[in-house]
Amino acid sequence: MSKEKTKKKETAENANEEKAEKVLTPEEKLTAELSETKDNLLRIMAEYDNFRKRSQKEKEAAFGDSKASVIAEFLPLYDNFGRAESQETTDLDSYKKGIQMIYNQFGEILKKLGIEEFGEKGDTFDPNIHNAVMHDENPELPENSITEVFSKGYKSGDRIVRPAIVKVVN
Repeated sequence: MSKEKTKKKETAENANEEKAEKVLTPEEKLTAELSETKDNLLRIMAEYDNFRKRSQKEKEAAFGDSKASVIAEFLPLYDNFGRAESQETTDLDSYKKGIQMIYNQFGEILKKLGIEEFGEKGDTFDPNIHNAVMHDENPELPENSITEVFSKGYKSGDRIVRPAIVKVVN
């Protein structure tokens, strides 16, 4: 055999002997396993922290975007109020007609945003969506019916934005 082959054979045998000698004791195995588990746990904690921070940033961005979107819907209304205020007119009917148009525009914006009004005279009182601030005694009207609406209520889907403020028959 050549010297190189003999040397490679001896190196391979030495490596095998070292592997055979590196049999870990149970304590060493547990220590290695604990170290690996700690490393994995630290990585998971870091990933979770990054996820939490990213989620918070996305939430803040979504709130800002939705706020800007709603404001953009109301800006034409604001502009119309500015135009109405700057007009000099002595014709009260024209001025009233302009205010009515702005009011209708406001209602259309609310509908577009998915806001519904509720609380009409004659409706049945529901404490979940109405706020009764006064009561009436009238035997001719059905009990718990609304006799007067001071402020309409508004809701978005199932969420109450503002309860209706009403007067109720007891």
